[in-house]
Amino acid sequence: MAAGATPLAPNARSVRNVAFVEGVRTPFGKAGEKGMYAGTRADDLVVNAIRELLRRHPELPPERVDEVAIAATTQIGDQGLTIGRTAALLAGLPKSVPGFALDRMCAGAMTAVTTTASGIGFGAYDIAIAGGVEHMGRHPMGEGVDPNPRIIADKLVDPTALVMGQTAENLHDRFPAITKQRTDAFAARSQEKYAEAVKTGKIGPELVPVATRSKELGWGLATEDEPPRPGTTLETLAGLKTPFRPHGRITAGNAAGLNDGATAALLADEDTARELGLPIGMRLVGYSFAGVEPEVMGIGPVPATEKLFKRTGLSIDDIGLFEINEAFAVQVLAFLDHFGIADDDPRVNQWGGAIACGHPLASSGVRLMTQLSRQFAERPDVRYGLTTMCIGIGMGGTVIWENPAFEGAK
Repeated sequence: MAAGATPLAPNARSVRNVAFVEGVRTPFGKAGEKGMYAGTRADDLVVNAIRELLRRHPELPPERVDEVAIAATTQIGDQGLTIGRTAALLAGLPKSVPGFALDRMCAGAMTAVTTTASGIGFGAYDIAIAGGVEHMGRHPMGEGVDPNPRIIADKLVDPTALVMGQTAENLHDRFPAITKQRTDAFAARSQEKYAEAVKTGKIGPELVPVATRSKELGWGLATEDEPPRPGTTLETLAGLKTPFRPHGRITAGNAAGLNDGATAALLADEDTARELGLPIGMRLVGYSFAGVEPEVMGIGPVPATEKLFKRTGLSIDDIGLFEINEAFAVQVLAFLDHFGIADDDPRVNQWGGAIACGHPLASSGVRLMTQLSRQFAERPDVRYGLTTMCIGIGMGGTVIWENPAFEGAK
């Protein structure tokens, strides 16, 4: 501000620290008529998650929530009608609490977090709820959309850009060192790490039980993820079909499936969190989104992360924990190869990932953050962690977080 100039407003605030208080999620289900959520509404999934956040934090007066941002990739039917607002009402928040919906395909919940976190940092909000939902059984990706034919006719993108499995095959073409054998090995480890995390109680505390209904079985209760395939072996994976290309490399085993589920996270200005007695799971350092060629959308996390390192002054060597969304194993390995990280580095997805537990598109960003936050609590030797994901139509998103439990270099 120039010397002698008056402030724009007497209560204008400088940038504030943003705290990730806690994240929760529903168990993830398999999409389709036989999936556990076949008879469950999409909005009810995210309402359950929001209610659970409020139940876990009675110290938070509901009227103190300033915004509810909920993402969905397919904003139609029970995922439409400004779902952030309707979910807030259904969850029992006061009518004075506003809400909105947003879409950035797979990074919807991630964008809900970064958008509301920006508002908190700027001073527009003190507390927000951000999350995402995707019921891919009721609403397959692309339902009801009408892509402008010029996207293909004018050769703005390669025709394969609109089929995610084909973009993953394209990524294999671009990086021939990433073989099917490597992706299958990564996928098998994801299943193994996930199973071990469930067995030891690492995965479970963040799950919200959801009442389900089936025409054949009646009422039930979803308490655990449906997609995992315990005991997956390299031999099993080697025999799977490659549906996107004859003799290809992408299979149902080395990619995330089609899933249903929801997530929600509580974010707060750090001073407000301390005032109310809310825990601080982690602190936002910075975030970045970047665009790439849509036909190789899986490489998106690389430029997004490089861009964020430049903005924060950090480097890959500063990151002690990684949560990378496993849309496809090839996409994770492309990121690891770029930064010189081994396929089996213990810092990466230490509780498994989406290949095991599922990827209900717009909800997954908060799953990554929730797991990182819970890992931070166990690792006071780690200061910084990173959540990153590839995004359909050719993008990547990365968020860096700081561990409030960091005890400094030993």
